[in-house]
Amino acid sequence: MHDVQDGDPDIHWPSGFAPGLAHGFCHAHTVVRAPASRVFARLLDVGSWPLWVPGVERVRFGAPQNTFELWLGEDRFEVIVGEQVPHSRLGWSGIGARTLLYQAWLLRPREDGATHVVSESVVRGPAGAGPAGAGRLNALWLARLRRTLEAEPPPDEAAPGNSAPHEPFPL
Repeated sequence: MHDVQDGDPDIHWPSGFAPGLAHGFCHAHTVVRAPASRVFARLLDVGSWPLWVPGVERVRFGAPQNTFELWLGEDRFEVIVGEQVPHSRLGWSGIGARTLLYQAWLLRPREDGATHVVSESVVRGPAGAGPAGAGRLNALWLARLRRTLEAEPPPDEAAPGNSAPHEPFPL
């Protein structure tokens, strides 16, 4: 868990989710040796999340195009994508039984072709009272994102006939 002052000023927080109003706030960042377009595509590949996102047990797509459900352990969240700027930023809110959360992502291309990835999360409700777990989960999510993308060959180097295991989220 980080102090609200650690937050990135470029994050667009929806009403009611500003870090200063939350029960919990997490900030993490990393550099991924992949272009922002690949990082963005991996984040949108919601169907593959159970394979690499810590704690995500399963995902089910919703009827409106910008919604899905996910099970984080035994907790079910209805997720609504609130912000999407291709290859640059992404944000979604999750509504659980006793928890509301918002997770924002900023992708900043670097001159060396890598991407500086910033992830910030706010939690409202009882889950926000456990700061250490939320901070570790956010950092682990970024570490697995980096490891997953850096371990796979870029699309133009992939073997013919190989494709992503899941279709990207249709936003």
